[in-house]
Amino acid sequence: MKLRRLELRDAPLMLEWMHDERATHDLRADFSKKTIQDAENFIRVSWNDNENINLAIVCDLDEYMGTVSLKHVQNGSAEFAIIVRTSVMGLGYSKYGMEKILKMGFEDMDLQAIYWCVDSANKRAVRFYDKNGYKKTSPDRIVNEGVRLRYSKEQIERYYWYLVQAR
Repeated sequence: MKLRRLELRDAPLMLEWMHDERATHDLRADFSKKTIQDAENFIRVSWNDNENINLAIVCDLDEYMGTVSLKHVQNGSAEFAIIVRTSVMGLGYSKYGMEKILKMGFEDMDLQAIYWCVDSANKRAVRFYDKNGYKKTSPDRIVNEGVRLRYSKEQIERYYWYLVQAR
C-alpha cells in the first residue's frame, strides 16, 4: 500500500465508488449523478489545488483503492476525508490511508489540528474510528466560521465530530 498523486487512470475506479450506494449512502454529497468527466476533472484540479490535498490510496500493484484528503488547509488546521471502494473495505486501506495522511499533515505540513465529522447514521465509519482509537469531541471545539459555511446547523448538531491535535 502507498499514497500517491491521483492520476487520470484512477477515474473509472473512482467512479465505481461514486455510483456504489453501499459506499456513499451516508455521505453529505450526492455522487450518483457524477460522470467519468467529473472524476477526471476532480483529479485534474487536485494537481494544482493549494487548499486541499487529495491522494490516491493504492495497492502494491498501483491500482486505485480510494481517496484520502486533507481539505480546507488553512490557519494550521485541515478537515480529513476518506473513501475506499466497497470491494476493499475491511482490508486495511482506510486505516493505512488515514494514518499516512495524518502523519503527513502533522509532520510535513506542520498542522496543529485535523478534524472530521461523520453522520451518526454511518455506523460503519463510526465503528472504524472508534476501533482505531479516535475519540469523538464536541463540535464547539472545532466549528469555526469556515465550518459553519460548509455545514448546516442541523448537520453540525447531528454529526459526530473528531479532532486530532499535534503532539
